[in-house]
Amino acid sequence: MNPITEIIQKDTTANPAPLGLLGFGLTTVLLNLHNSGLFELSSMILAMGIFYGGLAQIIAGIMEAKKNNTFGLTAFTSYGCFWLTLVALIVMPKLGWIEPASEESMVAYLVMWGIFTGFLFIGTFKLNRALQFVFATLTILFFLLAIGDATGNAGIKQFAGYEGIICGASAIYTGMANLLNEVYGRTVLPIGNVNK
Repeated sequence: MNPITEIIQKDTTANPAPLGLLGFGLTTVLLNLHNSGLFELSSMILAMGIFYGGLAQIIAGIMEAKKNNTFGLTAFTSYGCFWLTLVALIVMPKLGWIEPASEESMVAYLVMWGIFTGFLFIGTFKLNRALQFVFATLTILFFLLAIGDATGNAGIKQFAGYEGIICGASAIYTGMANLLNEVYGRTVLPIGNVNK
């Protein structure tokens, strides 16, 4: 008789969630400081969109695949691509490659991202309260931005900027909580774990 041997392999890869959350959060805060009217859209925001909001989140998403975390893979990779497409929508017309997106097409773009984020928000009900807050405020942000573009109402766009700062700050908090709680081996910053 051949004994059946079960091999258990320990996952020693790093937790990619802090990287993804911080890449999203910092970039979101900076863009929404612009949306709220505090400063102009500049290369600083676009560079953050490409490298930290974009590439760093895609890297985090790929790392989540190794962790067998479909939610993390989908969220981080998708929002990394969101930042890259947003920068492309701004930069490509300035380079003369294509006409700028119409307000109607931007409304469709933002609404689709809002719907996608709403579905991810439902997924957070099995995760933790901090992520629930991030995804709830992000869903609201996409729809506020869509309404602002659809109506041309500067007040709505500015309000969306303030709401986006809250959303980004909540992602920064959640990322830092994941990081510090892991480093210290105890709850330094609570995230409100949910009973699964």
